[in-house]
Amino acid sequence: MYPPDVETAVQSDIKASEYFRQEINRLAREYTPFFFLIDFELKKPFICLLDEASTQNVLFDYRGLSNCPRIKAEADSTRRSLLKNKKPVNFGTYSRAFETAKRNLHAGNTYLINLTFPGGVETEYSLKEIFAYASAPYRLLFKNEFVMFSPEPFVRIENGVIRGFPMKGTIDASIPDAEKKILADEKERREHNTIVDLIRNDIAMVSDQVRVSRFRYIDRIPIKEKELLQVSSEIEGRLPADWQTNLGDIILKMLPAGSISGAPKRKTVEIIQAVEADQRGYYTGISGIFDGKNLDSAVNIRFIEKTDAGYYFRSGGGITSSSRLENEYRELKDKINVPSNR
Repeated sequence: MYPPDVETAVQSDIKASEYFRQEINRLAREYTPFFFLIDFELKKPFICLLDEASTQNVLFDYRGLSNCPRIKAEADSTRRSLLKNKKPVNFGTYSRAFETAKRNLHAGNTYLINLTFPGGVETEYSLKEIFAYASAPYRLLFKNEFVMFSPEPFVRIENGVIRGFPMKGTIDASIPDAEKKILADEKERREHNTIVDLIRNDIAMVSDQVRVSRFRYIDRIPIKEKELLQVSSEIEGRLPADWQTNLGDIILKMLPAGSISGAPKRKTVEIIQAVEADQRGYYTGISGIFDGKNLDSAVNIRFIEKTDAGYYFRSGGGITSSSRLENEYRELKDKINVPSNR
């Protein structure tokens, strides 16, 4: 999985996260465009020069910056459904993990925990076709191992300003008064507020003049069968003038992304590792592009992984003390879809 230089570093007892930090700092300091990917556990960083990504079997389209402008033509959108025979984690397994999460919430060990599971899916499409078919601000096809079509930025850095865009709160747009209901829902409001506070604190660790510039606005996510509404906020801060020389440090200080872990981070990640089925890997890690001046990055959600046992779609949601089991399980299932305007 590693490029050769990363593998050499790991064999030399340099931690993978330290390699990531040093290499990102070096490339950004030299104003060299690059692509990066790192997993939730910070064990498998991947970094390559931006103009070499396609030769590494990495295809991306991050808000229009793409190394595959013509690939969309390869998708056949005439089929009725992209994913078939969806098999989310069974209710019993999910409910046991949910109850463990709730016990930790009531004990005060965590205030918000993002609980995720893989679910089996079948498809007649290749990962490359799914990549072409999907409509999302951030799309990634990595070495025919997984495809990601994420609506959620991690951070953007433009002209020395860093911005985060936490997304918490999802509802089926077809529900009557869906937007009003999701914004009025007390559980969703508390969950969103917790994540906004967490991301604001993360950004404050690396920048000054931190403020919430937009609070609880609605993003629309179209998918073949329906449309989802997602509640988002925007937080920004001013980085020091020499931020490019420390870009790797900046990124690592804010990992894992708060929206897909929880609060407080360290204890919540321990709970996640205890209750989830396996390691998340690149799912809920981050990926991004440095163009030589600015950074754009995504949280790796909406994620289909190819394994020896078949295809798995990973999904989940945030759990608070007021969460209801049936509602959270329904949200996990609703997210097993590929967003598309077609």
